[in-house]
Amino acid sequence: AAMNRKRLQQLVDSLGRSAKHFNKSEVECLIKLFDTLVAESSNRFAAVGFDRNMFRDTLHRAFGMTDDMIMDRVFRTFDRDNDSCISVVEWVEGLSVFLRGTLEERMKYCFEVYDLNGDGYISREEMFQMLKNSLLKQPSEEDPDEGIKDLVDIDYDHDGKLSFMDFEKAVRDENLLLEAFGPCLPDIK
Repeated sequence: AAMNRKRLQQLVDSLGRSAKHFNKSEVECLIKLFDTLVAESSNRFAAVGFDRNMFRDTLHRAFGMTDDMIMDRVFRTFDRDNDSCISVVEWVEGLSVFLRGTLEERMKYCFEVYDLNGDGYISREEMFQMLKNSLLKQPSEEDPDEGIKDLVDIDYDHDGKLSFMDFEKAVRDENLLLEAFGPCLPDIK
């Protein structure tokens, strides 16, 4: 247990620096929460961290997320090293932006979530993929394609896709556009 305590302290110290929106006691709580959740899941990744399903359950339970596609993207955004498992470091650093990030950090995060193929642009197809999930749920007279056309108006250089610069400009003009393509941040609760 002494070794554990020492390792925990080292982890808290290093994450206290990298996850700059949390203080050390918050970091320690998040590490303990992570360990508890991992212990509960008793799956083969348990020694390492969260697999996709555990992470989804956590997003759903803790933050009320329901959109599978978005949750999947959030998982990939947290999973920095692409090993299909969220380590304690990825968890705390991810939550730092997810829960407390500056507008700048949250814009980068949302953009990454929405850039489905990771090419640095949100294409019309990607918008459509995400929006058809959220827009088709509201029974409205309006054709979902119309809603997407309105959103494409934020494509300032008219190249048919959103660069981070387009996205950033739009969000700075209208903060509500931060989650234009689906809820990928926690709600106020």
